[in-house]
Amino acid sequence: MSAVAASVAAVIPAPRRSVDDVAVAVLPATLYVPEASQWLPTSTGRMAPEGYSWMQAVHWVAGSGLYRPRRYRSHGPRSFGPTTVRVAQELAQLFPCRPGIGYLVRRTGLSERSVEYHLGMLREAGLLAYIVRGTRVSGETAQASEFARMIPVEFDVALGIRTALRDEDAPAYTRAMTGIADAGRELMAKLAKKAARKVRKPRPKRSSKAPAKGTRKGADQGSVTAVSDEVRCTPMQVGTSGLSTAGTTSFPPESKLASGVSKSPTPKKSKAKAGGRRKLNAVGRRFQLARELTQELDWLRGCSVPRIAWVARNVADAGWTVTDVRAWLHFRGEAAHVRRGSGLLAVLLANAENVLDTPAKRADAIEQWRGAQEAARRDRIRQVRARTERYEGDWQAPSSRSVQLEVEAAFAKVREAVNGGRRRDQDHGADVQDAPLEMSKQEREDLVATAKGELMRGETTLITSMHPDMALQIFGERLVRRADQLERGFRSSLMTNGHR
Repeated sequence: MSAVAASVAAVIPAPRRSVDDVAVAVLPATLYVPEASQWLPTSTGRMAPEGYSWMQAVHWVAGSGLYRPRRYRSHGPRSFGPTTVRVAQELAQLFPCRPGIGYLVRRTGLSERSVEYHLGMLREAGLLAYIVRGTRVSGETAQASEFARMIPVEFDVALGIRTALRDEDAPAYTRAMTGIADAGRELMAKLAKKAARKVRKPRPKRSSKAPAKGTRKGADQGSVTAVSDEVRCTPMQVGTSGLSTAGTTSFPPESKLASGVSKSPTPKKSKAKAGGRRKLNAVGRRFQLARELTQELDWLRGCSVPRIAWVARNVADAGWTVTDVRAWLHFRGEAAHVRRGSGLLAVLLANAENVLDTPAKRADAIEQWRGAQEAARRDRIRQVRARTERYEGDWQAPSSRSVQLEVEAAFAKVREAVNGGRRRDQDHGADVQDAPLEMSKQEREDLVATAKGELMRGETTLITSMHPDMALQIFGERLVRRADQLERGFRSSLMTNGHR
C-alpha cells in the first residue's frame, strides 16, 4: 500500500450501510454549511463540471450520514434520503440551474413547502450555492433563484481527490480534479453506478382490502376468482381443464332469464359540473370575493389576497358579492387617503352582515349606490361642460364687483371719446355724462395694477374685455401680450393654469 493510500485509509472508518445500500467512506466531522457561506463567492467547495459528477457527490452525501437536517431546525424532512436525491436529479438536468418552485413541484409531485425544504438541505450540505437569489414581491412576478452545483471539500478529502486551479487568478471554486487516490477508486466506481441510475418515486403500497390479482369483474358475468391448484375456467371456455366443472357451475334463476337480456347496474352520476369546474366551498368563495375586491377597488391594489379573504370572511359566508360590498362601502363612506387597505376594509365591514342581513336590504343598498354613481356622473358632465363653455365660449363678466365697476367706467370713457366727448346713452343717468374725456393718471395706474394682479392669478378678463386698440393704449404691449398667451394656454390640453 502506498503512503497516500495509507494516509487516506487511516481517516476512513469502517464502511456503513447507506440508504441506497452503497458503502461509502465518511469523515469524522459534521457536514453543515452556514447561510453566509451558501453563496458562490463564499463557498468552500468547487463547481461541478457537469450534472453526472455532481450526482456522484449527492449520492455520497446521502450515504455518508454527515449531514443531519433535523439538527438545525425543528420541522421538515428528517434525513437526506431518496426524495432529496430525486430533487437533485431534476437540478442536474438544468443548464443553467435556475429552477422555479412551481417547476419542481410539477416534476417531482411534492408540495411547495417540501421542495423548499429539500433545496435548503442541498444548500446546507454544500451541494448548492446561490448565484442569484430569487425574489417574491406581492403583486409582482416571482423571480427564480439561480444555483451553482457544488462539490463539497469533504467529498474530495474522503476519496483522496486532488484538485488544482487552471488559472492562478481564477476564484477558488473553479478548481478542477487532477487525480484520485487508489483507495477512493472503488468507491468512486460505486457512486458512478448510482449516478447513472435514476431514483424514482416509490409506488404506493397495495391495500389489504383490495381484490386479488386473479379476480376479474365483467359487465355480464359477475366476478371470477382464480383458485389455487385449479385451472382457471372462463365463460368463453378459453383453455382446458382436466377436471369436470359440471358440479361447480351455477346457473342464474329463471327470473333473470325471462327477458333474455342481462341488465347492467345503473352507472353512478358524476358529481362534477358539466363545465368541468367544481362548486366552490366556503373557503373558495372567500378567496373569490377577495380577488374581485383587489381588482375593483383601487385602494386594495397590491394587498394580499389571503389577508383580504380573512377580513371579508363573514360577508363571504353570508353570500355577499363584490357589488354588495361596494354598495355597503358607499353607505359607510370611503377614505380619501388609505395607508393600510386591509385594516380599513376590516373597520368598514364590521357588523355589515348583520345590518344588511337579507337580500332585499342588499338590493336596496345597491340601488342607492348606483343612483349616487349616476348623480356623480351627471355632476362631472355638468362641470366639464361649464368649464368648456367658460374657456371656449363668449366672454363673461368678471365676478368681482370692483372689477365690474372699473370695466364699466372704462367702457364709458371709450364711448364718450367715440361720440365726441359726450355720452348719448340714456340708460346710465346724468352722473356719467359729466365724466372727463380722458382717464386720469391715477385711474390708469389703478387699472394697470388690477390687470397685473389678475394676470398673476391666471385671469385675463379685464384686458380681453376691451377693444384691442384701447387695451393696448391703456395697459401697454407687454401686459396685452401676456394676456394673449394665457388665453391661448386655456384652450390647450397641454397646459394647466392655476394659482397658489
